[in-house]
Amino acid sequence: MIPNAADDARGFADLGLRPELLRALAGLGYEEPTPIQREAIPPLLAGRDLLGQAATGTGKTAAFALPLLERLAAAGAVGAGAIEAGAAPRALVLVPTRELAIQVSEAVHRYGRDLGARVLPIYGGQPIGRQLRALERGVDVVVATPGRALDHLGRGTLDLSRLAAVVLDEADEMLDMGFAEDIEAILGETPADRQTVLFSATMPPRIEGIARRHLRDPVRIRIGGREAAPGVAPRIRESAYLVARPYKPAALGRILDVEAPAAALVFCRTREEVDALTESLNGRGYRAEALHGGMSQEQRDRVMGRLRSGVADLLVATDVAARGLDVEHLSHVVNYNVPSAPEAYVHRIGRVGRAGREGVAITLAEPREHRMLKTIERATGRRIPVEKVPTVADLRARRLELTRAALEEILLEGDLEGYRVVVETLADEFDVMEVALAAVKLAHEAAGGVADEEEIPQVELRPERDGRERRGPRARRAERPGDRRRPRSRGEGMTRLFVGAGRSAHIRPQDLVGAIAGETGLSGRDIGAIEIADRFSLVEVPEDAANEVITALRNTTIKGRRVNVRRERF
Repeated sequence: MIPNAADDARGFADLGLRPELLRALAGLGYEEPTPIQREAIPPLLAGRDLLGQAATGTGKTAAFALPLLERLAAAGAVGAGAIEAGAAPRALVLVPTRELAIQVSEAVHRYGRDLGARVLPIYGGQPIGRQLRALERGVDVVVATPGRALDHLGRGTLDLSRLAAVVLDEADEMLDMGFAEDIEAILGETPADRQTVLFSATMPPRIEGIARRHLRDPVRIRIGGREAAPGVAPRIRESAYLVARPYKPAALGRILDVEAPAAALVFCRTREEVDALTESLNGRGYRAEALHGGMSQEQRDRVMGRLRSGVADLLVATDVAARGLDVEHLSHVVNYNVPSAPEAYVHRIGRVGRAGREGVAITLAEPREHRMLKTIERATGRRIPVEKVPTVADLRARRLELTRAALEEILLEGDLEGYRVVVETLADEFDVMEVALAAVKLAHEAAGGVADEEEIPQVELRPERDGRERRGPRARRAERPGDRRRPRSRGEGMTRLFVGAGRSAHIRPQDLVGAIAGETGLSGRDIGAIEIADRFSLVEVPEDAANEVITALRNTTIKGRRVNVRRERF
């Protein structure tokens, strides 16, 4: 008896899906539904509205796409002859980014191929004529970014009057990107009796507000990260490293050298930081690509193609540019800066640790960002261990281990007879152990294992709070950055720096203290007298930390502007 392909997806058959969908799932290798699919599909098949909280990578697309296709097929709205020219779509899926629109569209197409479902992604950056022609021919499901959907509504080329279902995917991302008004306008053009599905990784009050206004008695589902079984490593290994800003590029390179990721996504705050870090990593031997809003869509497509094909192994991107990206073989996510909100952290690390594989989430924190780490820990309920930046000795040990592993693989493969004559000839003159050591050295150096590395200073968190509490509230008030600086003369071991901004730029003493203490290992007590003139400021710092302070302040902003910093000239 020849087994039915749908039997391979028998877990989905228990949910009441039709054979065409089961065949598609079996052909894609799906066997058992994920938790979000198991909980969401039955109420959606019953026509209920749904509010689901689940992280990226938990199977949300299939959770809404399968029941959506099932219900459209049951109503005779998809399939051969079911759609006439110019027919309005029956389902709309709103997503935050172009990349996610493409991914969701491709997934819905794969699931509904045997049903004859017609799926159209519409987004910015694609010739609108192609979208207009497809809408004129008629489609079943539209997957759209809010801006382009609203554009078509304004043109009169997208008719939402026949919608049976609306899905808001990654709703919190859409709100963060400023699409709240667009979403409200789009939903206002849809039938009141539609089925509405909202998925979000987080549930801030704004999401709850949309749910109250647009969902009718929704089923609520919350899927957290899967708990690891006793003795089993968690799916996402989280860690953080405290690093002073001037050493961050070197520290990241060293951490990546030790981690050896299959593919990594590195998040930066600005385009300039993306470009500078990409250049630094390429100089270190990595195949890094940049991705940010200053690039054309064609450039973005080329970058993603190189990453997905394995030509590149590191993607350095801003948050906005990386939204909606889904890279199957991604093993590491790196926060080059601590995210400004716990929700952003959750979104970023959700891109790894999928399908049972372990992922790694690494955060580089400057000393001033340590409190934000604690905020993220409280919000997620998970501890983020703070690790030591790998030392030169750690790096050398790791590289030697990689050399040993490479040699072991060659030994296991065999087929070494062609090299025996070389070893035998050398063994007549040298000890065999010496020959082996020379071969290992040659292999190690060929792999770049003898790079001259400088030590990166380890940042130690100072227990300042306890000391301040012991000295009483008056002493604590005197140390607040916002207070007036003591006009003391330059002491031994201090030097004065010139900062090219003053009162006209609204610079205050606390701004300079905060910038120096936040970007370096110095505390407020280490900083001496500060003088602020109209167009410049003078600040005393320890002589042995002057170069670090100059480098740090040149690489940051004070009151939103970059300033010239140098030693005072006499």
